[in-house]
Amino acid sequence: MWGCSSGGDGTTSAGAGGGDDTSTSGTSGSGSSTASGGTTASTGSNSTSGGGTSGGGTGGSGAGGSGTGGDGAGGSATGGAGAGGSGAGGGGSVTCPSPALRAGDTNQTVTVGSGSRSYVLHVPAAYDGSKPVPLVVDFHPLGGSGPSERTGSPYPAQTDPEGVIMAFPSGQSGPSGGAWNVGPCCVAGTDDVAFARAMVAQIQETACIDPKRIYAVGFSMGGGMSHYLACHAADVFAAVAPAAFDLLEENVGDCEPSRPITVISFRGTSDPIVPYAGGYSSVVRGMPITFLGAKTTFERWADINGCTGSPSAEDGQGCSTYSNCQDGVEVALCTKQGGGHEPGNAAVGWPVLKRHTMP
Repeated sequence: MWGCSSGGDGTTSAGAGGGDDTSTSGTSGSGSSTASGGTTASTGSNSTSGGGTSGGGTGGSGAGGSGTGGDGAGGSATGGAGAGGSGAGGGGSVTCPSPALRAGDTNQTVTVGSGSRSYVLHVPAAYDGSKPVPLVVDFHPLGGSGPSERTGSPYPAQTDPEGVIMAFPSGQSGPSGGAWNVGPCCVAGTDDVAFARAMVAQIQETACIDPKRIYAVGFSMGGGMSHYLACHAADVFAAVAPAAFDLLEENVGDCEPSRPITVISFRGTSDPIVPYAGGYSSVVRGMPITFLGAKTTFERWADINGCTGSPSAEDGQGCSTYSNCQDGVEVALCTKQGGGHEPGNAAVGWPVLKRHTMP
């Protein structure tokens, strides 16, 4: 099943668990507070162009804020040049809500259409609400939930020191438990793109989020949702990092993002659930799908993003990158030889994501 959750060390453990009503740390925050006045902080300049690695100032630490620069985190693991610089992301200004959210995890709900959806909002101790920070939305695997993904995600260890806000949404229940609707699979009758948009908008009302630095990541079925958002919500998400999932033969023709978007995918060559070479899958009853395969998905994203030339040779992390793409975006495939059905390497993925901002 695509429902294996992961520990922070990248190993997998069966049974991500269902349900979406348990809190993880239980620390109370001010998640329901509304913006009132607050501090106006200026974000850095937009710099997504240049050399195929997003230019010279997309920022390293990702802390955002007035004039905050990068720490030069280049992310050489994907073959790109160093991305440090003088700007931390988007243009314009953001009014930071007041009072600032307190650190901890809270269960939140948002109305989408006529229904209510839930997510875990994660506020790290390094967040002080004084400057705009990135938002990372992390989607769980099949059969999982927002709380289970909060527990297993490798991303907080990378993003927490930089004050990055994270959200862990819960999918609706389908034939195989909590799932995401990516067209042909894996839960019917729900608009998860609308849910993602509504959730992001709600978080922006209570947390100081840089609208040019919102990212989607996910494992397995959650990786599928990350791919889907890159196709259908590139006006909201600056870049995505799917793991253990591909584009699908059934809906790839509908993947027409509103702009070029950076995609870094993580795949294992020995994945028994989503075969590296792709193929037919009937894991979810009545909703068969056909995976394009890791390399075909890589090439398709390069084509969608107008990349030219050949990708780089694999680096020490197994990452091959198309860096000569439209608007300075990147398309990368990080292959783990002998790797199974497991989450991506957040220590590689986060530096790539954070150096790309919305145009």
